[in-house]
Amino acid sequence: MAFTMHSHSGQFCPGHAKDQLEDIILHAIKIGYKTMGLTEHMPRTDLRDLYPEELLPSPTASLAALMPRHDAYLAEAARLQRKYAAQIHILIGFEGEWIRPADYAPLVRSLAAHPAVDYFVGSLHHTAGVPIDLDAATYARAVEASGGSEQLLFERYFDEQHGMLAELRPRVVGHFDLVRLLSERPGRPLKEEWPGVWERVVRNLELIRGYGGWLECNTSALRKGLDEAYPKREIAEEWVKMGGKFTMSDDSHGIAQVATNYLRGLDYLEGLSVKEVWTLERRLAGEGVKADLVEKSVSLDEFRASLRLE
Repeated sequence: MAFTMHSHSGQFCPGHAKDQLEDIILHAIKIGYKTMGLTEHMPRTDLRDLYPEELLPSPTASLAALMPRHDAYLAEAARLQRKYAAQIHILIGFEGEWIRPADYAPLVRSLAAHPAVDYFVGSLHHTAGVPIDLDAATYARAVEASGGSEQLLFERYFDEQHGMLAELRPRVVGHFDLVRLLSERPGRPLKEEWPGVWERVVRNLELIRGYGGWLECNTSALRKGLDEAYPKREIAEEWVKMGGKFTMSDDSHGIAQVATNYLRGLDYLEGLSVKEVWTLERRLAGEGVKADLVEKSVSLDEFRASLRLE
């Protein structure tokens, strides 16, 4: 039973992703997905948090559109959930932000309380308030804002992530080690070279394991040129040693990226001696009431067999 727990559309992330949400769902059905987690980016709250494509023609108008667009997303997701219920199990969520905890913690909680929302992905895309996965120049700004070295950036990233994890306890932890994407050496052995960073990694993993969260095997790292999915092997090995659970995510931003590199991702997990990944099943509780969620394991063999990739 193939699935993703992390996906985006151009309809509700314009300029950042492509394609209409319904068309993406139809493609997911075609290639064998049985469950699909919809997780459009949550609204941001300040002009300084806008991305370059959002600055024109009017930053103020772009910011003002974010919350109404989120409401429209929830309504459309619920419609599609009903329409395609016989073909695919749709989970409705969003991807969180943690740019400034005082601003974003209450907003994430408020958005997560909506009766249509099943879960959210706990992610960091910023460190010291600066995007870390946008481009090399912006990544360099994040390095400077964190104290002037990549090691200090990594330490700050995992410290900020720890704050998010402790405060919000997301069921799904998004691209755990995203900070390495634009690093000079994305495959750097953290345990060996940066023990202070490694201590923070282990601390964060222990926290996630303690409250029952899942790491996603996020294959977007592969399409972005990294050698391994998120999280990298030494982190994934530590997580397996702890008995932690993985879910599976393509982090797609349009039809062309649905299930991209999934076979490589499954091979990666098998190489870690992982036998299963985890998703959620909704059990309806009544109109206007949040659905009950049941954790469901899927063997890698079953997952692989259900994919219909050309």
